[in-house]
Amino acid sequence: MKRHQTLAKGRAAESRVDAAARRRRWRLIARNYNVRGGELDLVYDARGTLVVVEVRYRARSDYGSAAASVTATKQRRIVLATRHFLAANPRYAEATIRFDVVGVDDSNELDWIENAFYAE
Repeated sequence: MKRHQTLAKGRAAESRVDAAARRRRWRLIARNYNVRGGELDLVYDARGTLVVVEVRYRARSDYGSAAASVTATKQRRIVLATRHFLAANPRYAEATIRFDVVGVDDSNELDWIENAFYAE
């Protein structure tokens, strides 16, 4: 698949997850927050809990689930980016933080894993 098609599918998956989060009445704080060494796909204020959501799109499941593709290295990068986010947004520094992973498949089914991993 060409890079622009892959990016478009990834953006569509993020939009699908965002719609589901908003139905939960979560407030979007940041989308695609980038720092050197990491990125946060979606960050929400979920009634006082800061929820960092990693969205993983997979067209095929024969290489494993989308959620399983969040390796320990990827988790460290997400935690690093979250630390940068908190330093840049100190009003959230005292919030409880949760890391969720949402797998989106080709049929737009969501596999939402709350507390998928924890910061070290």
